[in-house]
Amino acid sequence: MGHMSLVQRSVGENDITVVSIFVNPTQFNNKEDLEKYPNTLEADLAILKGVTDRMVVFAPSAREMYSGDISSKSYNFEGLENVMEGEFREGHFDGVGTIVEKLLRLISPTRAYFGEKDFQQLQIIKKLVKITNLPIEIIGCPIVREANGLAMSSRNERLDPQLRQEASFIYKTLKAAKQKFGTKSANFTVDWVKKQFNAHPKLKLEYVKITDEDQLKPVKRKNKKTKYRAFIAVYAGDVRLIDNIAL
Repeated sequence: MGHMSLVQRSVGENDITVVSIFVNPTQFNNKEDLEKYPNTLEADLAILKGVTDRMVVFAPSAREMYSGDISSKSYNFEGLENVMEGEFREGHFDGVGTIVEKLLRLISPTRAYFGEKDFQQLQIIKKLVKITNLPIEIIGCPIVREANGLAMSSRNERLDPQLRQEASFIYKTLKAAKQKFGTKSANFTVDWVKKQFNAHPKLKLEYVKITDEDQLKPVKRKNKKTKYRAFIAVYAGDVRLIDNIAL
């Protein structure tokens, strides 16, 4: 339903919508994660069927997209690629940039829609369009959440029911951190979040960061004119989950 929210936004704002369905091998730094990542093309097509007759579904093979050599280009995203996800997933954003540039050049859309759950990725794609001079408007769409607050993700399907419920702690903690950031420093808020996860037996915190929204640089001193966001990555068992919240 998170992905469907992007589709529905596009359908409402454009004459024709192209939906790409592709699990991109070059953005996975963990081979096991790639192998276990849900690949449910038939189910996806069933969900899309009947939404509109003004839709094209593009579901290529890796060979089709990469013409034999499945490897990434190297990009300079002016530092956006080196923090948070880039720090923990080597080469990830080169893979993202490579496939998104291929898709955008192939389709030549007026607009392209990406979810704010992957907010760092969204900022990198905006930078990609700028540095490649592609005349495309990149639109960020709000995070869609399950009833318990967990950010919707294909990876959620790998969680057992109990762990899926336990993972609601991630968003609950982010909301509490937002309240604390109103009166406390970024360092205090980050340390508080770390303590909450240290006390949780089933969730393992990989990182929590508070940065500005544009450059994704850590907050040193709060500025009323700057927009900030908290980012988090957590392991629920062997499933890695990310989330963020505007502050």
